[in-house]
Amino acid sequence: MQSQSDQRAGVAFGLAAYGMWGLLPLYWHLLGAASASEIMAHRMVWSLPVAVTILAVLRRWAWIRPLLRQPKRLGLILVCAVVISVNWFLYIWAVNAGHVLEASLGYFINPLVSIAFGVLVLRERLRPLQWTAVGVGTLAVVVMTVAYGKVPWIALALAFSFATYGLVKKGVKLDGIEGFSAETAMQALPALGFLIFLGVHGESSFITGGVGQALLLAGCGIATAVPLICFGVAAMRLPLSTIGMMQYLAPTFQFVLGLTVFHEEMPPERWAGFALVWLALTVLTWDALRTGRQGRAALADAGARVGEAAVTALSESPETGPEATHGPVAKP
Repeated sequence: MQSQSDQRAGVAFGLAAYGMWGLLPLYWHLLGAASASEIMAHRMVWSLPVAVTILAVLRRWAWIRPLLRQPKRLGLILVCAVVISVNWFLYIWAVNAGHVLEASLGYFINPLVSIAFGVLVLRERLRPLQWTAVGVGTLAVVVMTVAYGKVPWIALALAFSFATYGLVKKGVKLDGIEGFSAETAMQALPALGFLIFLGVHGESSFITGGVGQALLLAGCGIATAVPLICFGVAAMRLPLSTIGMMQYLAPTFQFVLGLTVFHEEMPPERWAGFALVWLALTVLTWDALRTGRQGRAALADAGARVGEAAVTALSESPETGPEATHGPVAKP
């Protein structure tokens, strides 16, 4: 059982992780002079030395050699690297193209897409309230599609790509920093080749944008790794239910930024769509909390029954009864 200090540290690191993820649009906006593809490539290239430094500090190299002898896991890591690259590109492009609100919607509906994947791919069975949440989330997408005359493809692409990433990672079975390092190692070389191509053709903002732009691009690695490290620390100290509720902080921050900093339009139909998504997430969270409480109560009850049965068995056992301890009891 975690101590209170560990739990407080977990909450602090969790808030830091999701807070930084939620504020990332501000960072990508500072890099607006560069294309989304160049920002993504720098994010990949500069993440590798950060990952190697973390591994060196933690002395966690033993997992690499066994992994290299497992082609199937390497293939899954490659799929993870490709899918998260698509997610990164879409997110960076959406922010710098003025679609912060729709990007936040993608991460709001991501838990609902993950649940749908669990049913369709993993054959998981849903509780009635989970089905209700998925249905309300689907209705939200329909409302936005009808109101705008087009499918909210940015939100859906972000949600489906990140849900796919999470689904594939279940088969990789590597810890956070190890998985991040393996994926970054696969991303770095193609990304470096792309950056060299841009430099040769005079299209690299890293070269032409001045020292400030170069430092910001190089900082993409730290901006990627630090929230991940904080999340890893929080995940070790907090129950999954707490982590699950915290995940809504990032898209909430993105939503607020879209309204207050980037001044994106929020017509009534968009409010209606978001309201339906928030309703679905409320139902989902309430169901998770209720199920967790019931599970803990059932576990405690089962433990109490086992304890009572053990005490009864011990008291009735001839080896542990009063005669075994003190000898025969004198009879009048």
